[in-house]
Parts: sequence; structure tokens; C-alpha cells
Amino acid sequence: MSERKPVGLPFESWIDRQIREAEERGEFDDLPGKGKPLPNLDRHLDDMWWIKQKVESEGLSMPLPPTLALRKDAERALAEARGARSETEARRIVTEINERIRAAIRTGLQGPPLNLMPFDEDEIVAEWRRAHR
Repeated sequence: MSERKPVGLPFESWIDRQIREAEERGEFDDLPGKGKPLPNLDRHLDDMWWIKQKVESEGLSMPLPPTLALRKDAERALAEARGARSETEARRIVTEINERIRAAIRTGLQGPPLNLMPFDEDEIVAEWRRAHR
């Protein structure tokens, strides 16, 4: 006697059938993003992905620790000094950020290590002069 092999009929679960029938009735046609790929599928997600996504979608901002905020301010000040309208303005900008950096080194700030030293004012002004000849 020959063995009977099961016929290769596809199996459709109850939930698969419900989804297929709803699609056939057009119940998913007016959903936003229909036919579009899900956003950020190629981006690596860390443990805090959903918090970052919520912050971004709500237009919220999270305050930086003081040391990181000072590093960011120092980068901005350096760019402003290099683009200043005059040599005096460039020196003033560098002097002001250097005072903040020195105060932070003396007193210490919360957050990761500052890893920042005062800028060489004369060197920044010399760069400004070379760029504005």
C-alpha cells in the first residue's frame, strides 16, 4: 500500500483570515501611511529609542548637564569669534567664554568631565586677522 501524502494546502489562521477579509472590504484603505514603509526601520534602536522619539515628535528639549552645556557654548563662542565683525569683538567673545571655563575648572560642574581648557585669545585673534585680510 502506498502512503497518502497530505495535500499542500496553505493554512490560514483565524486572525489571518480576519485581516485578509478586512483588507478585501477596504477597512484599512484610509489608514495614515498606507503603502508607505515604516519610518526609521534602518536606524539602530537603543534602549531609550521610544523616549528619544517622543521628545523629537513633541518638539521637547532635554537640558544638558552643565559640563556638556559649557562645551557646547564654547564651540559656539569659538565659531562666533572667528566670524566676528571686528578684532575687538572676537577678543571679547573669547575672553567671556574663557572666564566661564576658568570658573568651571575652579568650582567644578556636574556632569561628565569638562575636558575643556581656556582658548588662546591671541591665537584666535590672529586667526581672525588672517581670515579677514
